[in-house]
Amino acid sequence: MALTPAQVRLMDDQAHAARTMWNCLHDWWTMLPKEKRSLAAADAAIREARKEIDWLGVLPAQASQAVLKAYFQAWKNCWDGRADAPNFKARFRSVMSVDIPQGRDLNITRVHRRWGMVNVPKIGRVRFRWTKDLPVGKHASAENRVTGARMVKDALGWHVAFRVQTFEPKPEPHQGPEVGIDVGVTVPLALSDKNHQDHRRPARTEDGKADRDKWLTTDEKAKLLRLEQRAAHRKSFRKPGQKTSNRLRATYDQIAGLRARAKRRATDWQHRTTTELARTYGVIVVEQLDITNMTKSARGTVEEPGKNVAQKSGLNRSISQEAWGRTVTMLTYKSARLGGILHKVPAPGTSQRCSMCGFITPGSRESQAVFVCKNEDCGWSGNADHNASRNVLHLYRMGLALIPAAGRAVARRARRVKPATAR
Repeated sequence: MALTPAQVRLMDDQAHAARTMWNCLHDWWTMLPKEKRSLAAADAAIREARKEIDWLGVLPAQASQAVLKAYFQAWKNCWDGRADAPNFKARFRSVMSVDIPQGRDLNITRVHRRWGMVNVPKIGRVRFRWTKDLPVGKHASAENRVTGARMVKDALGWHVAFRVQTFEPKPEPHQGPEVGIDVGVTVPLALSDKNHQDHRRPARTEDGKADRDKWLTTDEKAKLLRLEQRAAHRKSFRKPGQKTSNRLRATYDQIAGLRARAKRRATDWQHRTTTELARTYGVIVVEQLDITNMTKSARGTVEEPGKNVAQKSGLNRSISQEAWGRTVTMLTYKSARLGGILHKVPAPGTSQRCSMCGFITPGSRESQAVFVCKNEDCGWSGNADHNASRNVLHLYRMGLALIPAAGRAVARRARRVKPATAR
């Protein structure tokens, strides 16, 4: 969004008001007895707060209702076991956002090929970069229209995301081939048919350390280094308890902008790659990984200190940068949209087992990239990630695909139902 400095201040005020509205609603909800909690009572409390607290009035009434709706949905997700209970939103740890729940207030128009205009309540007309076609004007209909928008702020500024309601017919079953995918650090996505997907970004620097800035160019890396050195120098003059100076804060903002640009490039590569895979393959098989346990620190305790702590922290950083969970999420909904399906198989043993003979022989995994089967009757050798992807696909063909969480719940309910006795 191309906002003026005055519009940026107004958007920031609305975002802080929305966050405060959430926190006030959370305190009111948790302190109130359970028998008095209701949607009508919460709505009345929000209306009263907007009358008594002046600066909450900068948030449009519809955006306040959107905060209430999001809060109730958060509790519903908690009760259904899909998320944790909603909690307090801290100022520096929360994403600044404002929701516009009604699409008729937006009045979207297209200026030319690259830019459009949108009406933001209490802000005015704002230009935004037109990156995707929207059903506006003569292209809009009852089944294909914009139903709302959400403004989100990151280190690069304010962005707008439109919610679009479309009518999509049920896709035909995808007739593409089956493929097994093994996620890794050296090779991000290794496929069983050797069609490996690599972003051509080195996972480690020349000294062997994990490259946390691999999505930046050489000039951007040099600029980032200068900014970090400048920030460290300016921070050395700050006394304990003293507020951060404007210069140091500006330097931090520049560093955050480069980090956000790198994250955006990584996400763009994931979207492009997963879209191509969903279009090519009808059945995609991945491992069921517990990424949280895989990225735990190896520091240990004072009584039992860990080993290779620095190496493990570098590996954890590399795993987090690849965002394996986000890749699987993208593949799941994109495959379903195109008529395909994604399956998950158990992860233990896929990287140590030989995909040719099926045996697990000690010492076969010679390195991170090479697999040589030590079985005397086999002796197959190849890329370790390719070997793991073949094992992943083989587990699916053997019928060892895991049942999704929703399917397990249905199966448990079906087992609890007793069969009717014949009379």
